[in-house]
Amino acid sequence: MNVGVLLAAGASRRMGRTKSLVRSHGQSFFAHGVRHLWSACDAVVVVLGSDARRVRAEAEAEFVALVGRGALHGDVAQARRHGADALEVRFVVNSKWRSGMLGSARLGLAAAARLKPSAILLLPVDHPGIRSATVQALAAAMQAALGSYAGAGRGARARSSPFAYALVPRYRRRRGHPLVLSPALAKAVIADRGAGDLSDAVRRNARLIGFLDCADPGIVRNRNRPED
Repeated sequence: MNVGVLLAAGASRRMGRTKSLVRSHGQSFFAHGVRHLWSACDAVVVVLGSDARRVRAEAEAEFVALVGRGALHGDVAQARRHGADALEVRFVVNSKWRSGMLGSARLGLAAAARLKPSAILLLPVDHPGIRSATVQALAAAMQAALGSYAGAGRGARARSSPFAYALVPRYRRRRGHPLVLSPALAKAVIADRGAGDLSDAVRRNARLIGFLDCADPGIVRNRNRPED
């Protein structure tokens, strides 16, 4: 199975309000992120930090409302297509969220790794405009890459493969999100205490970095301010 990690720990100073709870097209950034990741993942680990209790409470209330009006039927159907028995969200809180995204990424990756995934998809919450089809294409491309590596494959073989591989979506030559990591690369990023940021950690530890070109401008649209 694949596991998603939604990074939602920041203070959102430029947005002027809690970014995870900002609404776009009738849903919060939080809900968009979780549902996009669900399209290819059995479980999503959400990393909270600033205002964590409020974010979790409001997000849970939003999903209760979505379930109540039957809005998640399509999500469940898609989950069954990729082999999931159920959809799941797990929360972790980064008490040191002020130190930056890398610490949150490490915490989320560690929680995701405990679920023994075939791949981990890492998405910042401020990219609500990505397309679920892009997430699915990235997950499929990672599985194909792991399957083509000598000694790798699906399931247990993919999880135990030493192939430290990253897959990055690209729109008109601009790199975006979500980032997809093999289990071996996730383990290396978690352990690397010398990296300056997440990009540095990936570059320092990846044996190979691949790119998937896609016609999805949402992968490069970072919603940091109200006008974005």
